[in-house]
Amino acid sequence: MEGIEIETAVVTESASAGEPQSAPPRKSGSRNKHFRLFGKDYRLYDTLVGLGFIAPALILGIIFVIAPIVVSLSYAFTDATMFTLDDVHWNNFYNFGKAFSDPKMWNALGNTCLFVVVAVPLQLGIALGLALLLNKEVKGNTFFRWAYFCPVMLSLAVTSFLWMNLLNEQEGLFNGLLTSMGLPAQKFLNDPDQAMMLIVLVSVWQGAGYQMLIFLSGLKNIEPALYEAASLDGANKWQQFVHITLPAILPTTSFVLVTMLIGAFRLITQPMIMTPSGLPNVDGKEVTTTMSWYIYQQGLTYYDVGFSSAIALIYTVFLATIALTLRKVMDVKD
Repeated sequence: MEGIEIETAVVTESASAGEPQSAPPRKSGSRNKHFRLFGKDYRLYDTLVGLGFIAPALILGIIFVIAPIVVSLSYAFTDATMFTLDDVHWNNFYNFGKAFSDPKMWNALGNTCLFVVVAVPLQLGIALGLALLLNKEVKGNTFFRWAYFCPVMLSLAVTSFLWMNLLNEQEGLFNGLLTSMGLPAQKFLNDPDQAMMLIVLVSVWQGAGYQMLIFLSGLKNIEPALYEAASLDGANKWQQFVHITLPAILPTTSFVLVTMLIGAFRLITQPMIMTPSGLPNVDGKEVTTTMSWYIYQQGLTYYDVGFSSAIALIYTVFLATIALTLRKVMDVKD
C-alpha cells in the first residue's frame, strides 16, 4: 500500500506540474517601490543608494566649485576689492569695458595664444609618435613607457623649479656645458626671445607622457586584422596610418586635443615660477604673462576682485566657445 500511495503522489505531482501555476505574490517592500521622473521609471532603493555614493563628491563640488563660480559671477558686476567684500556696489558692465580696453589683458591673451599654438601641436605630435613607437611587443617596452611617463608624476611646481635651476644664467647646467665646449653662455629665461619657447619645451616634456598613455589605449583597440588585410592589398605603412590608424583613434584624438587646449589656456605655474618678473621686453610688454596669471595678479596682487572676476568670466566664455567649436568641427560622437 505504501508503494501505491507513493506512486500515486508522484503521478499527481507530475500531472499538476504541467498545469499553469500562478507565481506567488511578491512581498511589497522599499526595494520594489518605483517612482516616475521625466517620463522614466526608477527604483527608489537603487536611486537612494546611488545618491548616497555621489553625495560626498556632490557636496564638496558645490562648496568648492559651484559656490565660488556663483560668487565670482556676482562680483564681476560690482566694485568689490579684497578689502571691501562686505560692502560692494553694483557697477553693471564697468569691469567688462575696462577689461576690453586694457592693453595688458590683450598682451596676456596674445602670450597665451602663442603658447597654445606652439605647445599643443608639438605635444600632440610627440605623444602620438611615442605611442606608435611603444605600441609593439618588444623587449624594454615597459621601461620606456615608465620613463616617458615619469615626468608626469612630478608636480608642475617641482618641474618648474628643476628647469629654472638647469637654465640658470650664472650657475645652470646647460650654460656650464656650453662654456665647457667653448660656446657662448645664453640668457635662457632672462632673454625675452627665448623665455616663452623654453616654457613651451618644459611643458611639452612634462605632459607628453600622459597623452602618450591615452593614445596607447586607443591604439590597442584597433583590430590587427585590419592591418593584415591592408598589407595584403599592398598598402604601405603610411597608407595604413592614414586610412586605418587615424580614423580609428579620432575619438581619442578629440578627447586629447580638447583637454590639452583647456590645460594650455590655463597656463600659470610654469611662467609664474620660471619667470616671476614677467620679463618686460623692449616695448614694455611682459612676454610670459598669461591670462590665468593676469587674472591672479588682478585679484590677489592688486586686490581688484571685481575686475579679476570680470576677466575670468570673459576668459571662461572664450574657452567654452573654442572647446565646443572644436568638438563640432571634428564631429566626434560621444
